[in-house]
Amino acid sequence: MGLPKIDQPLFELTVPSTEKKITFRPFTVKEEKVLLIARESGDIEQIVLAVKQIVNNCCQDVDVDKLSVFDLEYIMLQVRAKSVNNEIKFTIQDPDTEEEVELKVDIDEIQITRDPDHVKKVELNDQYYMMMRYPTINELAGLQDVEGEPEANILFNTMVACIETLVDGTTDEVYSFNDFSPEEIEEFVEQFTTSTVEQLQQFFATSPKMKYSVNYTDNTGKDKTFNMEGMDTFFT
Repeated sequence: MGLPKIDQPLFELTVPSTEKKITFRPFTVKEEKVLLIARESGDIEQIVLAVKQIVNNCCQDVDVDKLSVFDLEYIMLQVRAKSVNNEIKFTIQDPDTEEEVELKVDIDEIQITRDPDHVKKVELNDQYYMMMRYPTINELAGLQDVEGEPEANILFNTMVACIETLVDGTTDEVYSFNDFSPEEIEEFVEQFTTSTVEQLQQFFATSPKMKYSVNYTDNTGKDKTFNMEGMDTFFT
């Protein structure tokens, strides 16, 4: 007779960007090893792959490749809280004194920062406007330098990739960008004005983010703050 399989408890969370409720389970020891190996490597690409693998394994009805970055980070933190505990302990090196400082964070206190001026709507003129979606982790990874490609082009292409729909405000007709070829989209975006590009930049600059600040005192008695933002700080 073989050993029995252990049933895992199920939990529920709300995806921040969509407010959709999903069910998840804690990660297993085997899955935790994947994250630990990636973390020890110090390679952000390996860490991202490990996080995506764990979220994909532990969550039901979730397409990891379509999750926004802050959704992915939030879900992973919730999975980690139920798998281990709510406390994250880590060590940093103070940039001034070079001392090793031990810090700890309560996951329940980590919240998504939302800019009150953030909007997903980009106005083209009095008739048309575009609705944006948040970039995925794969799309942000594409912002890294591509050999021979100017940085401005890479950034602009990522912005364009996050345009979800074009709406005719006079007729309410909706055009999905998924229905058009790259050539058609390129021809369309070449009509953008400087104002449109600035609105796109504002959308990205004010998008929700996972942020947290930890206060500590260094060995000279000076009060300092360590700011956490992004997958490389939360999971390394």
